[in-house]
Amino acid sequence: MAAEPPPRTGPGRFPAGWWRRRSLRFRLTATASAILALALAVSAYVFVGVLGRALAGTIDDEVYQRAREVVALADAGRLGDQIVTTDNTIVQVLDATGRIVNATPNTDRLVPLLGWKQRETAMRSGTPLFLDGRPYGIPGPLRARVLSADAGRTVVAARSFKEVQSSLETTGHVLIVGTPLLLVLLAAASWLVIGRTLRPIALLRRGAAEISGTARARRLPVPEARDEVHSLATTLNDMLARLEVADARQRALISDASHELRSPLASIRLQLEVALSHPEGQEWRETAEGVLEDTMRLSRLAEDLLALARLDEGRPARREPVDLTALAGRAAERHGVTGELAPGITVYGDALDLGRVLTNLVANAVRHATSTVVVGLRSEESAAGDAGGGMAVLTVTDDGPGIPAEDRERVFDRFTRLDSARSRDDGGAGLGLAIVRETVRAHGGSVHLEDAAPGLRAVVRLPLAASGRASRPAPGPQAGPGATAGRATRGGLG
Repeated sequence: MAAEPPPRTGPGRFPAGWWRRRSLRFRLTATASAILALALAVSAYVFVGVLGRALAGTIDDEVYQRAREVVALADAGRLGDQIVTTDNTIVQVLDATGRIVNATPNTDRLVPLLGWKQRETAMRSGTPLFLDGRPYGIPGPLRARVLSADAGRTVVAARSFKEVQSSLETTGHVLIVGTPLLLVLLAAASWLVIGRTLRPIALLRRGAAEISGTARARRLPVPEARDEVHSLATTLNDMLARLEVADARQRALISDASHELRSPLASIRLQLEVALSHPEGQEWRETAEGVLEDTMRLSRLAEDLLALARLDEGRPARREPVDLTALAGRAAERHGVTGELAPGITVYGDALDLGRVLTNLVANAVRHATSTVVVGLRSEESAAGDAGGGMAVLTVTDDGPGIPAEDRERVFDRFTRLDSARSRDDGGAGLGLAIVRETVRAHGGSVHLEDAAPGLRAVVRLPLAASGRASRPAPGPQAGPGATAGRATRGGLG
């Protein structure tokens, strides 16, 4: 089957497509050259026009000056039979009948330069005019002026325009030859300058091409000039630095997740291998419970990883009113801890995500408390007292051993557990507080840990909804009595 011909793009689209396929250097040079050519052409045209008018004005002034001198001599009666000039100006003096009575030696004494009607028109307009000098044996055009004198006499003065015409022609020839040469030189200079200007971009492109997916700490070359290319290179290097941080974070996450998965998987494998090797003496219910426990641990780890992945994708939290008081009350009741909750506090967000925040914080506090865990909730007005600046302050306080001040920020990192927590079976994978911080940030809030003397307090601040105002905490507990948890050293914040 014959190949189909390429679609026709039309006569108007081919040049545009051809132009877009050219390099940036070619297009910039061509555009600059076209603008320069137009500018040079207009400049040459204006220059020749201005030069011609200037030279013509000079001749007109000289002719007018000679004519005025002759008129003055004629009016004073001191005009001889022949008129002598030093600048080759042609002068004729005509009487009232049109007969030449005085003239310069270089003109005809019988035939006037201008006829009667032309003289009348020139005297009325008072402007110079061109006339052909060939009938009078003068090559080229003449520039003439007509003035009137006493006794009906007329003075006609003229001068050859050949010199000006030759000067203009010479200037035009020089411009015709020199302008294209100048344009070529300017185009070549533009090509070199643009190429040198784009060279840092080419270096950036080559540097980017050399960066591979496995490269470490690679950066693009930054030009010395503090121009737009320098800003571009700096911005791209900042982006590469952020990508390296994200890549390192992802690799660390994969490594830590693999490490966390190995323990339950190895435990499940060991239990099953032992059970299969000695089936006659195996307590299968006990084996199933052990495998189920490890499976639940894997399930929790998978849920935490999925939650972090969703938060890392930057998906915006749902914006719906959430009764934080009711949500905190249910979390306190579920874990059997004390609640000191101000009524009617409402925030905007996702109830499931905020519930997970409460569950992680309360479960962590219960795991490490000595005897008591208290969930508190209150509202704070902004300093300016405006309607939209209040914050809901959620606290979870326990009386456990606490965390050293230098480790309180580090525990928010993923898979971070303090050394004492690594020996605990219920210490978690170290993702709980990481999920709390990412979720709170997605809701426009903040979270930090502080000393409760004794114990530790987790403080979460979230923007209040417009109607989510509360005055003071409700007295007394809203949930069960204080929970008693294990007395091991805090560390497994998972």
